[in-house]
Amino acid sequence: MKVAAEADRLRRQGVDVVDFGAGEPDFPTPDHVKAAAHAAIDANYTKYTPNAGAADLKQAICDRYRTDYGVEYTPAEVIVTAGGKQALFNIALALFGPGDEVITHTPGWPTIPEQIKLADATPVLVPTQESDGFAIRAAALAEAITPRTRGLVINSPCNPTGALMSEEELTALAQVAATRELWIVLDLCYEKLIYDAVPHNLPAVLQRQLRERAVLCGSASKAYAMTGWRCGWALAPAPVIAACNAVQSHATSNAASISQKAALAALTGSQAPVKAMLDEYRKRRDTVLQWLAAEPRLTCHAPSGAFYFFVDISDVLSPDGIRTSAEFAERLLQEARVALTAGEAFDAPGFVRISYATSLDRLREGTNRLLAFVAKTAPRSIGTSAGAYK
Repeated sequence: MKVAAEADRLRRQGVDVVDFGAGEPDFPTPDHVKAAAHAAIDANYTKYTPNAGAADLKQAICDRYRTDYGVEYTPAEVIVTAGGKQALFNIALALFGPGDEVITHTPGWPTIPEQIKLADATPVLVPTQESDGFAIRAAALAEAITPRTRGLVINSPCNPTGALMSEEELTALAQVAATRELWIVLDLCYEKLIYDAVPHNLPAVLQRQLRERAVLCGSASKAYAMTGWRCGWALAPAPVIAACNAVQSHATSNAASISQKAALAALTGSQAPVKAMLDEYRKRRDTVLQWLAAEPRLTCHAPSGAFYFFVDISDVLSPDGIRTSAEFAERLLQEARVALTAGEAFDAPGFVRISYATSLDRLREGTNRLLAFVAKTAPRSIGTSAGAYK
């Protein structure tokens, strides 16, 4: 958000900024979703809904997860929230408290550990490895368990790395969690943005292994290009949802009524727009990876999901030049007018996150500026070899 604010300030001054920092789709909300919102307004559907969400939307969420994952939930096990972020926040306050440790993985979305802190619990950060494609491994997470551990929060596909946790790894972790009576909270906000046909039915894994201690958090934001509508949800055992309802009742109350009708149309209507967006993201991913390969010091793994490259720029940094990825991001914005997010935001100095949620034309322009900036500010040393695509 800091990057976006500075980029917005420059744009308002008439500066042409290429925005690689955006954590949201550049596509418009699908027409049938917008039409449902218009219809709701015309029908004066503008009052409070039940605090935990409208009954038809909660049923649609249950139906969607049954269709997509074969898992069974009832409306009493669902709460509708103001975005996926509030779903995770409600869960943190409902499940965690003083003296608890909650394990999550890094590089990761910075909101997760901050929400754990807001619950007066202690986040325990377990690093994933670039050499392993940032894959989320059960063994590493299990090694961090102590007598104070209360739960684990998993984000797959992961922001910022695009890495996945496999079904096998989650199965192994869930078996450990079951023996230790731990919660697993699964952040699935990018669940519709997985590029290859790899098994990733994580909800079914948790339903089989840990049904009474599993929480699924989802959102309309990424899959349906509805970030500004602020509509998400959580699925969990009914007592957990009741606790989330208590938290939400004293925080925001219900999600916006109009947004709920829009989300209902998104979940129950044609899923063709989701596939169309995914296909375009895949095209962008593969194209930009080829462009980045022109600079061998910018290395990254092809993301399996989401819409980010997590680029290792450590070979560009030096004690007598650009010293940190935060400085790199700041200078790139000021000198080349390209906005991206420094790895420090994700507990990963030496990396930057590039969002490809923008058009190929802008991606081409921004990549050209990025490559020129690197060539100008950090000339190559003799003997550098090519090969950025891991």
